[in-house]
Amino acid sequence: MFGKSLAKKTETPFWQRKSLSEMNKAEWESLCDGCARCCLNKLENDSTGEVQYTDVACRLLDLNACRCVSYDDRKRYVPDCQILNPKNVKRLNWLPATCAYRLIDEGKDLHWWHPLVSGDPETVHEAGISVRGRVVSERDTDDLEGRVVGWPK
Repeated sequence: MFGKSLAKKTETPFWQRKSLSEMNKAEWESLCDGCARCCLNKLENDSTGEVQYTDVACRLLDLNACRCVSYDDRKRYVPDCQILNPKNVKRLNWLPATCAYRLIDEGKDLHWWHPLVSGDPETVHEAGISVRGRVVSERDTDDLEGRVVGWPK
């Protein structure tokens, strides 16, 4: 008599087998690692199209949690907020190279510190990827030109 195998079957993670457009809402939302780099104010050179990041965060960003305090209604409070979707990820050239949406769109895997890989939402902060401790709120400054930084790549 043969017994059933006790070996645990490991399924390939959804982000390795689905495109962005194939993901359901929960999968899509879980791709956000909580770095909040997309919530930084950016300056774009009108002539060259070059985008520079500042260390000035959106007024809706909780600077410690690195999450939007009004996520579901953010467009109402910040009309120019760019809401990511499978169609616009490719053209948003300012998304950091570490962004999970960008990585998946480019056919790459998630980094070790991504909460879906590590199982811990703090690893994005511990790895120095998030904006935690490095930014100010736009409510506290209006000097974007003087606050350009080079660390989000």
